[in-house]
Amino acid sequence: MLSDTHPAGPGAAMRSDEDFVRAQTGIAPVPFVPEVRLHMAEDAIALWETTETARGERGLPPPFWAFAWAGGVGVARYVLDHPELVAGRSVLDLAAGSGLVGIAAALRGARSVRAAEIDAYAVAAIGVNAAANGVRVDAAVEDLLDGDGGPAEVVLAGDVFYERAMAARFLPFLLRARARGAVVIVGDPGRAYLPRERFAALAAYEVPVVADLEDAALKTTTVWELAGD
Repeated sequence: MLSDTHPAGPGAAMRSDEDFVRAQTGIAPVPFVPEVRLHMAEDAIALWETTETARGERGLPPPFWAFAWAGGVGVARYVLDHPELVAGRSVLDLAAGSGLVGIAAALRGARSVRAAEIDAYAVAAIGVNAAANGVRVDAAVEDLLDGDGGPAEVVLAGDVFYERAMAARFLPFLLRARARGAVVIVGDPGRAYLPRERFAALAAYEVPVVADLEDAALKTTTVWELAGD
């Protein structure tokens, strides 16, 4: 259902959301991943409050779409440095946020990139960010976690193990994706709920982050591949 702040019709709603994203952010290269330019905000709390005012709602999720989070930066860096992972393959960017990971895959020759999010502002941000980088990423508001991510050949998740309840939904999804033959790659900056025994480390980076979001200037971020049975 559309918010009362939107003009009538899904196309008008998307344009309104895209206008909001552009108005609340500035475009710049991503630190540590300068090949990608994103619309990013400077102040998370101020943007969060502005988002709730624009929607006329309280208790909305944080504006994950307006920042380059460490887990996503790590996966994007790995994809850019290892194009063979995605070149010529169908890719799913799960809980895509800004679309950073999916954009990196598209830049390195993925046959198709699908980005899934549950936040309409995130889907709008993915659209404007993909356009800014001259690539196509098909983004939609959808919760895929009861499925297996098919038919994507590669499933990428930037940072999804930061809450117990989230981890309890994401892990079974990723296991189902791996069981049907997908390559599953996860970026994680030391979150508490990543079951490390199920993953193999591929790379580790010192990723610059927004200190107000992470209480640090750098986060050690590991890129993991989900192991098969």
